[in-house]
Amino acid sequence: MKSKTVPEPDLIVVTAESDGADEQTRYRAEDVVLAVEVVSPDSESRDRETKPLKYAAAGIPHFWLVEMDPRTKRPVVHTHVRSADGRGYESTGVHRDRLKVDGPFAVDVDLGEYDRL
Repeated sequence: MKSKTVPEPDLIVVTAESDGADEQTRYRAEDVVLAVEVVSPDSESRDRETKPLKYAAAGIPHFWLVEMDPRTKRPVVHTHVRSADGRGYESTGVHRDRLKVDGPFAVDVDLGEYDRL
């Protein structure tokens, strides 16, 4: 029997309708609006390459990747939207000093306040 691994994002945002149980620990992919991965040295390849492909194939519309900029030692957020063909994601921005986006929901965070992840 083939083992099926399910990636676990560092953070997810789900639809309000999907959050019915206080003790719920898993959500259906169609309920996930945004998956966020925080890159660390031991998961860099999975976070950048493997997981985004799996999330796109599952139909998750938005993907963000958070990493530390080695030059400034500040967080950088790469925002993406699922490509039209559903095989991956297209970049919608690279946010270094401020994460300000309208979709999938309004966010405005001063990234300069954080000096490490």
